[in-house]
Amino acid sequence: MTYQLPKVWSAQDSDQGKFSGINRPTAGSRFEQTLPRGEAPFQVYSLGTPNGIKVAIMLEELLELGYDQAAYDLYRISIMDGDQFGSDFVAINPNSKIPAMLDQSGEQPIRVFESSAILLYLAERFEAFLPENLDKRTEVLNWLFWQTGAAPFLGGGFGHFFQYAPEKLEYPINRFTMEAKRQLDLLDKELAQKAYITGEDYTIADIAIWSWYGRLAQDALYQGAYEFLDLESYSHLKAWSEKIAARPAVQRGVEAQYKGIKE
Repeated sequence: MTYQLPKVWSAQDSDQGKFSGINRPTAGSRFEQTLPRGEAPFQVYSLGTPNGIKVAIMLEELLELGYDQAAYDLYRISIMDGDQFGSDFVAINPNSKIPAMLDQSGEQPIRVFESSAILLYLAERFEAFLPENLDKRTEVLNWLFWQTGAAPFLGGGFGHFFQYAPEKLEYPINRFTMEAKRQLDLLDKELAQKAYITGEDYTIADIAIWSWYGRLAQDALYQGAYEFLDLESYSHLKAWSEKIAARPAVQRGVEAQYKGIKE
């Protein structure tokens, strides 16, 4: 039956599929919560999603460079159980999305939320993976914010309708597949000309983009998507993805999200 738009939308009449018990049209905390807090300078609350793995990768890269001050405690936020709506988590991120981080190395803890903001904060804090030169720094930020704006089309758009929606719908799958492949083609063309997304140096832009598009090219995001999107044809993207996946810090960061995370 064709969907009929109501005059006024109501959440009660909205089928959210597997997310029906989580999604609500209101923000804010839903229950009292006490999050664990360790002794390390950085307290990270996250999960092994594309956005979630960025922070652990970045901190592991900093530790790899010898920055002991980048030590962190990593705690699981189960988004399917609604942990992100607890009072302590909302105090760190009022938008109730992972990842979120506390820098407790100073006199007063500093909260940082949104994955790209966390990458930028850490890059500036340790003066690493972000060039000082204005031209090169701007190019990194161009691609960092490109990922921030583009990935919702891949995740909330393509990924949702391809894998999570209650039924397969031709129009949204076609719509978001078209955009996902356009983005993949863009990255493939860019990476045909340079070693990393902004040039010869590995930066926070690579971390941000790899966590989504590199993982997709590694067949690690959505079951069946590698073949459906013909990822094999994006040879430059695949080579870049494999190069970053081989970095020890990246491997530790991904592993931490799945094996080393604390409850």
